[in-house]
Amino acid sequence: METLANDAVATVVARMLKARGVDRVFALCGGHIMPLWMACDAEGIAIVDVRDERAAVYMAHAYGELRGMPGVALVTAGPGVTNAMTGIANAHVARAAVVVLSGVPPRPQEGRGALQDLDHVGMMRGITRYARTLREPSLVPQSFAEAWARARGDAGGESGPVYLDFPTDVLRATIPPALQRVANAGEAARVVPAPDPVAIARAVDAVWTARRPLVIGGRGVRGAAEALARFLDATGALYLDTGESKGVLPAAHPAYVGAMRGAVMGDADVVVTLGRRLDFQLAYGSPAVFGAARFVRVADNAAELRDNRRGEVEVFADCGAALDALVTAAAGRAPAVDRAWSARLRAEHEARATKLASAMRAAPSAPDGAIHPNRLLAALADALSDDAVVVADGGDFLSFARVALDAPTYLDPGPLGCIGVGTPFGIAAALAAPDRDVVVATGDGAFGFNAMELDTAARHGAKLLVVVANNGAWQIEVNDQQQNWGRVVGTRLQFADHAAMARALGLYAERVTDADALPGAIARALAHRPALLDVVVRTDVVSADGKSGLAIVPDLQALTAWDDAERRWRE
Repeated sequence: METLANDAVATVVARMLKARGVDRVFALCGGHIMPLWMACDAEGIAIVDVRDERAAVYMAHAYGELRGMPGVALVTAGPGVTNAMTGIANAHVARAAVVVLSGVPPRPQEGRGALQDLDHVGMMRGITRYARTLREPSLVPQSFAEAWARARGDAGGESGPVYLDFPTDVLRATIPPALQRVANAGEAARVVPAPDPVAIARAVDAVWTARRPLVIGGRGVRGAAEALARFLDATGALYLDTGESKGVLPAAHPAYVGAMRGAVMGDADVVVTLGRRLDFQLAYGSPAVFGAARFVRVADNAAELRDNRRGEVEVFADCGAALDALVTAAAGRAPAVDRAWSARLRAEHEARATKLASAMRAAPSAPDGAIHPNRLLAALADALSDDAVVVADGGDFLSFARVALDAPTYLDPGPLGCIGVGTPFGIAAALAAPDRDVVVATGDGAFGFNAMELDTAARHGAKLLVVVANNGAWQIEVNDQQQNWGRVVGTRLQFADHAAMARALGLYAERVTDADALPGAIARALAHRPALLDVVVRTDVVSADGKSGLAIVPDLQALTAWDDAERRWRE
């Protein structure tokens, strides 16, 4: 095996990773990255070797989310990079901090038709925060430090994926010790903008005078659960989570009204967004949904602060620090919130949630015994521990799961709609949190994208449970020739025996065809992780999102109203 010099680029990169707390990288080996592979191994960084580069990036994404730092993927040149692009694009849209490292042919061979010679950086620029090919060894330490900072979103930048690649001869070249100062300095503290007192004062006036204040959490409230709870208690505001913040605030909190989403968005007179874009999931902030509500936008980067609907007040700061500053600035000031309004919505939320839980447990099976998805999810919810990690994946099944499953840590495909993330996310979560229950709830179509990563789970002892809702069908929302948005069309898959495949790959697995057998099967699977349950579910039921078409297609009248309202506002 090749021995790398102590000052070789690959060795220095591995040391920089280790100095920043990286204990594991997700990778698929190839000739162009072998020096990096060997250097990481020599530094004691665990390498999780996967079956597809797309899954490597998904795993880095989820691992970083759970550890609160950038995750790292290592992929080889050419098809290794093109395979990884879907995972990188997903991290880009989700604003997930991921560092992707790759290689290119040696410098003398570039542009001459070498094996796997592609312009990787040209492809990456549109889906990364930073992308560069490092052809000069002396530039590696500072460029790596810059990429790491960009991934974290330092100094007001938007967090997200970054990409660095290296000609293989550069990886073996040495960096003079005098030029390794940045490499040896370790990780600098993340630069976070402090709240501006003037903006805080204006925000206090807006929120504390509101009669019907609503807070919507996004990525900005991750790690700020205590500050969020203090703010909600001080203001009496109601709260909605999104996929980016699900689980940060317990559903038992008196401000939480997730089951009244439409009503509270229409009622609110002040809406506070915390690190959350106003994208299609929030109707772009449309007046057709939010009416004449005033917006207070809080975020530590511009992308989450000013998109689509500007705030009357915009607070450029870390969300936790901003929430604490707001509470401190308003000390002794009584909020003007309409307590009857908030009490009514909370009571209606509780009634709906209780009714849903009861209906889920009683959801009937089909005459042939196929289980209702809600019955499956109710049994799964009953078995989850208080600190469980839940990963939801799928098309229509995702719509069932994100309503039914609550957990303090929740991951799903995100706004790109990149189904197939479930098993890779779950493997990475299980490696990041080996003492917690990690459960992937996925539709069978989504599961098929990365089913072979069960092999990765078995080889690396990732203690996760994958629950496949097997209805043998794709269900998608499309528009027909009459523009009838939301018509459901089912495309057949075979009722594959996923349990048999999982057993062949070394997992504990069962196929479940009887609703009454679910509790026992789930208990056995949780006790024998890694495990898979292949649950045969009904083919004739569709989620509320599927019936309305809102899962994919926004309401056309709402968009028209938004266009009209925005035109009037700008005029």
